[in-house]
Amino acid sequence: MTLQESGPQWPKPPTPPKDSPNILVVLFDDVGFSDFGCYGSPISTPVIDKISEAGLRYTGFHTTAMCSTTRASLLTGRNHHSVGVGCLANFDNGYAGYRGKISSDSGTLAEILALNGYRNYMVGKWHVTPLTESGPTGPFNGWPLGRGFDRFYGFLDAETDHYSPELIRDNTHISPPGNYESGYHLTEDLFEQSIEFIASHQASLPTVPWMTFIGLGACHAPHQAPKALIDHYENEFERGWDVERSERLKRQRELGIVPAGTELPPRNDSVEAWQDLSDKTRKVATRLQAAYAAMLHHADQHLGRLVDHLEVSGELDNTIILILSDNGASQEGGPLGFVNAMGPFNGVEESLETKVERLNDIGGPDTHSNFPWGWAMAANTPLRRYKQNTHGGGVRDPLIIHWPREIKHAGLRHQFCHASDVVPTLLECIAIEAPATIKGFDQKPIEGVSFASSFKDPEAKTGKTTQYFEMFGHRGLVHRGWKAVAYHAPGSPYENDQWELFDLTNDFNEISDLADADPQRLEEMISLWWEQAHLYQVLPLDDRFPERFAENAERHLGHRTNFTFWKGMGHLPSDVAPDLRSRSYQLDAHIQPSEGLITGVLIAHGDATSGYSLYLDEDGHLVHDLNIGGSHQIVRSPNPVPEGSTTLGFHMSRGTEGTTGVGRLLIDGSTVATHTTENIFFLMISWSGLDIGLDRGTAVSLYQSPNVFSGELIKVTVNLVDDQTLDGNGVGKAEMMRE
Repeated sequence: MTLQESGPQWPKPPTPPKDSPNILVVLFDDVGFSDFGCYGSPISTPVIDKISEAGLRYTGFHTTAMCSTTRASLLTGRNHHSVGVGCLANFDNGYAGYRGKISSDSGTLAEILALNGYRNYMVGKWHVTPLTESGPTGPFNGWPLGRGFDRFYGFLDAETDHYSPELIRDNTHISPPGNYESGYHLTEDLFEQSIEFIASHQASLPTVPWMTFIGLGACHAPHQAPKALIDHYENEFERGWDVERSERLKRQRELGIVPAGTELPPRNDSVEAWQDLSDKTRKVATRLQAAYAAMLHHADQHLGRLVDHLEVSGELDNTIILILSDNGASQEGGPLGFVNAMGPFNGVEESLETKVERLNDIGGPDTHSNFPWGWAMAANTPLRRYKQNTHGGGVRDPLIIHWPREIKHAGLRHQFCHASDVVPTLLECIAIEAPATIKGFDQKPIEGVSFASSFKDPEAKTGKTTQYFEMFGHRGLVHRGWKAVAYHAPGSPYENDQWELFDLTNDFNEISDLADADPQRLEEMISLWWEQAHLYQVLPLDDRFPERFAENAERHLGHRTNFTFWKGMGHLPSDVAPDLRSRSYQLDAHIQPSEGLITGVLIAHGDATSGYSLYLDEDGHLVHDLNIGGSHQIVRSPNPVPEGSTTLGFHMSRGTEGTTGVGRLLIDGSTVATHTTENIFFLMISWSGLDIGLDRGTAVSLYQSPNVFSGELIKVTVNLVDDQTLDGNGVGKAEMMRE
């Protein structure tokens, strides 16, 4: 009854096994098999190379061919379809394997470690939350803090602008702490935040192990890096992709990355010989590759700051470091690459002349640069095809593991392993098991296989015998040293796909097709692929890409056509903002009666590469800018907004083709200026989101951001007309996104 008669019972927190290591995962994005210096590249990655010299380089590590899917597999230790992320988090086709969100029955590494006393920190790209759940109301159960991480600093989408990123701290959208003019770059910020999380952890819980997972934006498009670094690499790549491939393969043979007899395959489909390109085309392609190389070099520099911190603080020896890429180099730059892809994505051609004129802009704040197929092919040397494909160029990737306490003999490892094998490997290193339940949900078995035995034994047999692959209908299967693989042309019958058969033991890069020589083995492999597809929720096969973007937006917004944004509203990411693509709409800002000169942004969605903004300029004129790929389509009122005005608007009437329109500027309901355009938003508005009363990123229009509205804003209303046309054929005009 009293304290004197009682004895306390203190709760016992979970305790990790003795001497549990820290874990640092550094996941690069769209970096090809040969792009690290220690895998054959001339790109300067001295920090990564030094880590590899004291650790292990794997030559048989495989991923899933795309970013969301590899993350889902890497985080859960299971196949990506099995956990509900069969494709991008950007869409959900209604089937169990394709929800775009990690299912609750598949706990993440962070959730497992948390049950065993770890603290977990996530920095950078997440991309396993449906983008329709990325707004200020969540739901947050699929965000990092909902899946076992204690802190998060990064972005949720596939990509973001590195000078004005879509940033989230924990569960809240925030503005970036700097801009291009102040020298800000997202990569530097992410490593700064990683150091802060780890140093703060060391200050508070020095005896408790931690896991920090860093998902870099580098080197996903947009390729953005300091200009001095881009200039540094321009001369390096004037020799072109054909010579570059040959030189990389030579280094790979010398390093032992590939077998001595490995030869280059023919160029990938539709990649021209470097010598057959015009001088202008080569000049643009060289600069685009220089931006990509500079972005990787820049990331390596800032990784060095984190590694230095671990070394100085005494954590390096007891930290398992994994450095890897999520898939092969990307084909999304098309045959010629882009200075600003946002124009072509909306049907606005980027001519060679435009590319040449903007050569020195590449990598800067108003560009969305991506390199051409030929350089992606070189990045994947000596493998065939690219990201999105299930041939080696899409799924065989670099993996470096560094753990001085346990890895005493550095070198190469050639075992076949997969992203799904990383979690069981780490659990074995820590000596813990995956739990049967997490948060009340019964858990699926771990489907990956540990390869921890290879840390000490170069010849270790891990027991991994079979792994399927599927992406956009492309299929593959590795089984006991053999690989069956089929390239799938989108929209074509699956039964028309031509399966190939390779003996990976003697054919590292899938050159010698043995389908005709061993048809029985091929049939057995194909049958096994279908068994795996049934087992792991791969079916039904879905080869659509742009159509799913249209379908997802339509389903998410439903029939909602009216939005009201009151003063004080926070930031809205693109996927939950009004969908203005290929439709008529009305933007109306309601303000307190104006007095004297008022200026600033009423509503802005996007950034310098693409978007729209309704604002009052420095002279008080009402302006609307339809910025498609940096092409500013501006309409301006002939006179300043009269004092006493209360409603300022822009109304767009879509043309019959779905890509044209007539826009009107309105002041208190009266049209004051009109604008006829051949190009309205068609495939996407922007990767950057929407704000009212300011423009928080790199400026959508020709003003200095944030350009805060100086009057008294009450609300902004957006009304959408039900005339949108986003059928598959229409969206397919932006087929360069997938080809």
